[in-house]
Order: sequence, then C-alpha cells, then structure tokens
Amino acid sequence: MQEIEDLAGLDAVLASPGPLTGLRFQDLDLTGHEAPVLARTDLEGLVVLGGRVSADLAQHLRQHGALVFPTDPGVPVNPYRATLYQPHELYAGLSENGYDATPDALAYHWSRDGDSRHDAFVNLLRAIHDDSMSDALSEVIGTAAVVGVMGGHALERGTVGYTGAAHLGHVLACAGFLVATGGGPGAMEAANLGAFAASEDAVADAMARLAGIPSFRPGIAPWAQVALDLRDDLLAARGGVGAVRSLGIPTWFYGHEPPNVFCDGIAKYFSNAIREDGLLARCDAGIVVLPGAAGTVQEVFQVATRLYYGGEDAVLPPLVLVDSQHWTQTIPVWPALQALARGGAMEGRLHLVDSPAEAAALVTSSAATAP
Repeated sequence: MQEIEDLAGLDAVLASPGPLTGLRFQDLDLTGHEAPVLARTDLEGLVVLGGRVSADLAQHLRQHGALVFPTDPGVPVNPYRATLYQPHELYAGLSENGYDATPDALAYHWSRDGDSRHDAFVNLLRAIHDDSMSDALSEVIGTAAVVGVMGGHALERGTVGYTGAAHLGHVLACAGFLVATGGGPGAMEAANLGAFAASEDAVADAMARLAGIPSFRPGIAPWAQVALDLRDDLLAARGGVGAVRSLGIPTWFYGHEPPNVFCDGIAKYFSNAIREDGLLARCDAGIVVLPGAAGTVQEVFQVATRLYYGGEDAVLPPLVLVDSQHWTQTIPVWPALQALARGGAMEGRLHLVDSPAEAAALVTSSAATAP
C-alpha cells in the first residue's frame, strides 16, 4: 500500500489518473485540498490517518468507503506523525517555561497518567504513535550501515569516559556508519555528539563547552539548553542537515532520563520493549557496549539472544564490550557470554577490548571483511 506523507505527494496522486483506492494518507492537512478530494468518489479502501480533515470532508470520505482514523487534540503527541522528532521540537519552550512545560515532559507525564492506564483509546494512540516512529525510523535509515553504541546514562560530561565515547562516535561516523544510541544522556549523548560533529576539532570544542554542566541532575533545563545552543553551532559548521550521521532512540519509559540533542533525528517511544528490540535489530554493522548498569546489561543479553539463535548461515554483527575490568569484575557479564557462545556461531562475534578506540577499529575492520 502506498503511503502519502506530505502535500507534494498528495498533489501528485490527485493529479494522476489513478484511483485513490487503497492509499494511506498519513498526518496530512487536507484543508487546502478539500475541493479536489470532494470531487473524487474512487475512495474505497482509502485510509486517512490523523491530520486535519473537516467534518464535511470526513463525511464524504466515509460515504465512499474510506476509513478516517481520529486522534485526540488533547494529547501531547501526534500519534500519526510521519517523521522523527527533532531536538528543538521536544524541548520547545524550555528557555521560557522550563523543562516541565516542554512537549517531552508533557508526553512523559501523559504516559504515566494512572487514569488513562487502562483506557483502550489512549493505549491505541500510544501504540499507533510507536508504530509511526518505527516506520519513520526505517525510512530515515534506509540502506545505511548502522552501528549501535550502548552505555550508561550516568557518565558525566568532561570525564575520560565521556571523551572516549565521543571520539568513538566520531570515528564511526567518519567511517561511513550511521551511529545509533538509546538517545539518553551519558555515554549515549557522548557517542551522538561525536558522530554529529564535523571534525575532531569540533568534538574537542564541544566537550569543552559542555563540561561546565556535567549532568542533567539536579536540573534538566541548563543541561539541555547548553546542548541545544551547541547543536545549532555544530549543525551550522556541518553546512546544514546533510547526510544522517547520528540517531537517538529513547523512551518515555525512562522519564528520568531526558533525551540528548546531538542527533539528526529522535525516534522516541512509549514502549521500552518495542524501542529496545527495534534499536538492536537495526544495528546490522555492529554493537559497541560501553560500561553501564542494569539497562545496558539487558541490552547486552538481548543482542546475545539474537547472536545465539542466529544460526551458521546468518550474518551476525560483532558485539564489542569495552573495559575488561568492568565486564569481567564489576559486572561479570563477559564470562556468561563466553559460556553461551562456546562452540557456536556466536563465538566469533564476541569481543572484549579496553578502549573505545580499539572498538572502533574492530568494527571498521569487521565491516571491511564482511561478505
């Protein structure tokens, strides 16, 4: 089924001789196209997902066999949106009204609203939103080779670990990979920052500007505002949007973790399970895991499950854990992974290194030798 997601596409199909039967109009403002659509009766099976539709047009569409899916203007998200979020969009109003009034914070509070927890319509809207995110994410990624960078949200700006994660993201992006993270603060922000920046000098300057506000605790607003200002400068230095180098894929499930802004697009989900599975499944060129705690460990074993059941003929991405001390002593994940992998196809895809630079070199060389 053909999806029409912008007005240029709508103009094209309205001007063509073909019927509108079976098309999907997603998040379109039809108010300026009401007359040509009212003139059509070949609407059987047309599906209109959200957008702006007058009462007269909605009636006409239904009378001729189209399906019109409503939204709720009172909710803080557009469930039928056809594009990823942009950082300034999620943080709109931050400087004037503080973080709690931003769309990001309002969406989190809506997701935690106990009165709507068992409301079937609200749950449907959230599910549609997440499916729309997945669809938009797939369109942005296309055929790009994706490397995921996982790691803890508590890593502070200005630390050695943050610097290493930023340089890791930059090297991977310059090698032609699309860098995807969980979209949060800490190691995730650092990797997105490094990938987003156009040069090593830009990475160094960016880290110096951020170091004065090392964490989103105790205040999200100053942490996010300095990053938004920096992002604008980094984007200008890149000469505009250009190629997608960096994506963040966070979730409102972790409401205490604000999204970082150093991404070309943000796919934010209500369902953490769908978010994590979709993120890890898209990392087809490798996954680098920096030190982290429970959430990072969960991601490690989700990847391990894919590798374990991948089979001999499957193309399996390398899974690279960074920091031997952390993964063998502090949180001894590595021995468990070795035990699972022994004798199977997974065994040759596991790697333990001591620095982000080693991880970047390993992923790059693995991609170069892949069939």
